Amino acid sequence: MKTSKSLPPIARITKYTLIDEVQQRSFIVMFLICALCVFLLRGCFQGSYMVNGQALDAGTIVRTLSKATFHVIGAGVMVIAALLSMRIFRRERNEGMQSCILSKPIARWQYVIGKILGLWVLSALFMFILHSIIFLITSISLKVFMPEYLAASLICSINLLFVVIAVLLLSLLMPDIVAFLCVLGVGIVGFVADGIAAASHSQIAQAILQQPTGQSQSDLTWWKVVYVVWPKLLGVQQLASSLIESGSSNGFGPIYPLINVLAYCLILGALLFKRFRNEDIV
Repeated sequence: MKTSKSLPPIARITKYTLIDEVQQRSFIVMFLICALCVFLLRGCFQGSYMVNGQALDAGTIVRTLSKATFHVIGAGVMVIAALLSMRIFRRERNEGMQSCILSKPIARWQYVIGKILGLWVLSALFMFILHSIIFLITSISLKVFMPEYLAASLICSINLLFVVIAVLLLSLLMPDIVAFLCVLGVGIVGFVADGIAAASHSQIAQAILQQPTGQSQSDLTWWKVVYVVWPKLLGVQQLASSLIESGSSNGFGPIYPLINVLAYCLILGALLFKRFRNEDIV
């Protein structure tokens, strides 16, 4: 008890948020279901795979399946992070916990930062544990060790920070479920746009889309601007998953999604602090 009181306000709110969310029955059920589903994937990493009549080695199988599983877990935990974030302000306000906390010598910005850190750390641990299960399966079953898989999980946690901040901000402006759907829509549009952009750079697509009039395809259009500034959640996942492969590309291109998402976190975080400062606490 003395240790808890000696912690700074932000650390105390972060600790309280972690403990409170972990004790929720819904969180425990989600975690057990996700962990069980990931554990059941161990059968996919066993057996032999044939391509063009040739058996693939264990390393190729592990890296291909691990990369696909990495993206599925990353996207799934982002949805879970949005579900955890969308109701926390309203729930604590209805239970009177928000007014109780802010009646103490704790500034509103400290309360908001504590909530952000608590939800972010919890979501990141959730994802890291699921990725660790895959890491253990590949290490034990096929004797293929990929410590870079865990490093990729840490990079991918930047997406969770964006989701937490965005949902917290929108939950102050609209109903909880609408805030969740809005952020889910942002993620889906970004994933689809990145997929279309990747497909359009293939040789077949370039040949189909080539204009006989000789008009330049590099003309700046409004949809290209929107695509560039849209939150690059899939880009961050691809940057992280590139660590799983033996050769990762360098340059500004792969780093841009990380810069893009971090910039959104700063902008949305500033808007969240400003909006919560004007909230009526009853």
